[in-house]
Parts: sequence; C-alpha cells; structure tokens
Amino acid sequence: MKKKLYFAVLAIFLFIVFAAGAFPSAKEIRARMLARLPEIKVLKDKGLVGENNNGFLEFVGQQKEKQDVVAAENQDRKMVYEAIAKQQGTTLELVGKHRAIQISDKARSGEWLQDANGKWYQKK
Repeated sequence: MKKKLYFAVLAIFLFIVFAAGAFPSAKEIRARMLARLPEIKVLKDKGLVGENNNGFLEFVGQQKEKQDVVAAENQDRKMVYEAIAKQQGTTLELVGKHRAIQISDKARSGEWLQDANGKWYQKK
C-alpha cells in the first residue's frame, strides 16, 4: 500500500513539474527514478542512506554502498528541482527544502531523516 502511495505521489510530483513541457526528458527522468527506487529502498532499510533537509539522499554513516545509485538519484532530483524552481520563479534550494518536508512526511518508520538544523534522526 505504501509503495503504491509513493508511486502515486512521485507521479503527481513529476507530472506537475513537466506538465507544461518544461523539461524534454521528463519521461526518461521519471523512468530512471522509478527504476532506482528498489535499490534506494534497500539502502534506506539497511540504514545506509537517509533524506537530508535539502531534498537529497545522503549517506548517514561511513559505509557508502551503491554510491553510483545515490549520485544518479541526486542528479535527477537536482534536474527536477531546477525545473520546478524555474517554473515557479524561485531557487533550487527552496524547492529542495520543500520537497524534503514532503519526503519526511511520507517516510517510513526507521528511515533516517535530517532536521532543519542538520541533525540526523530515525523516524518513529
């Protein structure tokens, strides 16, 4: 059920960003992000990565498994955030911070999150 909700939220999020054709590779970005989702879930379940307060994945410990997956996800998120910022006349940083709040609201129990002050905690 939560997986379906996540996909629905992601689909709505990406649709809003790209509805006006603001980004020619929207379908490709969406496909890449959806394809990476299972690997990201595993990394989160292992407690290796969390969601930082800027809307990006970040390693929370010394072990950095699947760095390529995390880097690719963050690059795609950055492109999405830039497109939203351009559409809304704001900054990438502000879009990322708003997205971080959305992500933390939907995070599962036990996932690592970073609060506004930069402190890491596990969602209860």
